[in-house]
Amino acid sequence: MNPTKLIAVSVLLFFIYQGKAQQTFIPQGKIEFEKRVNLYKNLEAEEDESWRNMLKQTVPQYKVNYFDLYFTRDKAIYQPGREAVGTQKIPDWVEGPANDNIVFTDFSTGLFNSQKTVFESIFNIQDTLQKIDWKISTDSRTIAGFECRKATAIIMDSVFVVAFYTDQILTSAGPESFTGLPGMILGLALPRLNTTYFATKVELAEVKASVLLPPKKGKKTNIPALRSQLKESMKSWGKWGDRNIWLIMI
Repeated sequence: MNPTKLIAVSVLLFFIYQGKAQQTFIPQGKIEFEKRVNLYKNLEAEEDESWRNMLKQTVPQYKVNYFDLYFTRDKAIYQPGREAVGTQKIPDWVEGPANDNIVFTDFSTGLFNSQKTVFESIFNIQDTLQKIDWKISTDSRTIAGFECRKATAIIMDSVFVVAFYTDQILTSAGPESFTGLPGMILGLALPRLNTTYFATKVELAEVKASVLLPPKKGKKTNIPALRSQLKESMKSWGKWGDRNIWLIMI
């Protein structure tokens, strides 16, 4: 092969390799998640049927919020994004607390820091990454253009979780504080909380260090202390109390 053809083949192989590399590994970027809550399902905890039916006339069936997740190989931050079209104010006791969470994760240290609004209080939670016993299956689905594997787990003793992750994004992050899979979680369902999170788009972009900073607001606490405080303050709330605790702790 003459030198000119050899160079041409080498260049072609280089670009083919680069293309495959980009398809199999995304080192940093931004993901938009759509969080969808079925409010009518939430209202089923209300025992008074007439009151429940009246409430259904005043709130939409679904509440939609958008969140952005910025990530690099060893850090990620999940925070509120754009406002949904036609956003309607929903009472906290219907939608539940902790709807504007900011979650910062540092995989190099194994620590996370989250800011959560719980009714009239703001908490700043600092703790180690939560260990989730994921069960990975062979099922898959496509989300935001990425083929994702299915995984399931049970958290907080009784909350079933279904996740879909892609190994094309190696950062082990996802919406809220969910981590621990061999790739990025692009889809998440919490049937007991009538809530889903699905990526709407993934953008390859440089993420500046100034974006990946832990939240500062709120009363400092950790997972065990906050869980104990919530159980004590909501012990007489019945089903609503259990649901609120689960929503706050995810």
